[in-house]
Amino acid sequence: MNLQAVLEGLLFVAGDEGLTLQKICQILEITDQDAKELLLKLKHSYDSKERGIRISYLGDAFKLTTKEEHKPYYQKLILTPETNELSQAALEVLAIVAYNQPITRIEIDELRGISSDYTLRKLLAKGLLKEAGKSSMPGHPNLYRTTKEFLDFFGLATIKDLPKLPSSEEQENSDLFTSIYKEN
Repeated sequence: MNLQAVLEGLLFVAGDEGLTLQKICQILEITDQDAKELLLKLKHSYDSKERGIRISYLGDAFKLTTKEEHKPYYQKLILTPETNELSQAALEVLAIVAYNQPITRIEIDELRGISSDYTLRKLLAKGLLKEAGKSSMPGHPNLYRTTKEFLDFFGLATIKDLPKLPSSEEQENSDLFTSIYKEN
């Protein structure tokens, strides 16, 4: 098995959280020295001008990140007019954050049942969400909340202007098999 390829996949799956050296050793069942050698080999393969990503050591974790010199192109992707429309995933993440803020990415993922990493990054870049400190959970993940731009985008004066969610009692009492549509 090509452990360098496995490590690359692990770093990709870990996303913004990254992986500590200890976690890499644990998952791959290798020594610290072997893990450092794998990371160094992978880092050198990314150093090529033909590659768009690199390995960065941020905080105490290794992460895949984009190259700084390509930043203007990434900004064009995020800020083009056709990307100003919000996808279903973006709307889901915004709703979860708006009603549960401050909230961590992990909590968002648990509520959605799918990774929200890419969507969260896009919403941060658009200024609809912002980092709002660190959670007291293990690893101290970032907390996210909505911004003034979020309120402006949806025409809200304050977050209290969001529509009220039905209570769990109302949901239990509603008949799931009754439709508001009637046959003619």
